[in-house]
Amino acid sequence: MTENNTNIQDISLLAKAMSNPIRIQILKFLAEQTSCFHGDMADTLPIAKSTLSQHLNELKDANLISGTISGNNVKYCINLEEWEKAQSIFNTFFKSIALKESCKK
Repeated sequence: MTENNTNIQDISLLAKAMSNPIRIQILKFLAEQTSCFHGDMADTLPIAKSTLSQHLNELKDANLISGTISGNNVKYCINLEEWEKAQSIFNTFFKSIALKESCKK
C-alpha cells in the first residue's frame, strides 16, 4: 500500500471512530479529565453499559483511547500520541485539498 493509500485508510478509520455523537461525547469527557478516568462512564453518560462498551471499543480500535482493567476498575485515557497523530493526519488531509474557485462560492 502506498503512503497516500495508508493516509486514506488512516483517515477513514479515524473518521468512522468519530462519526457518532456519543463517541465525540466520550472523547470530550476524557479530554476534560485532569487524569485518566477511573470508574463507570455509564453513570456519567446517558447510555446503556452495553452501548457504551461498543462505543469504547470503536475508539480503542482507532487507538484514540486506551482502556486498562485493574481488578474491578477500568482506567480510560486519551491516547495522547495517537491523538496528536490523528490531528496531524486530519490537518494534512484538509490542507492537501485545494478547492477550485467555483467550489468556494
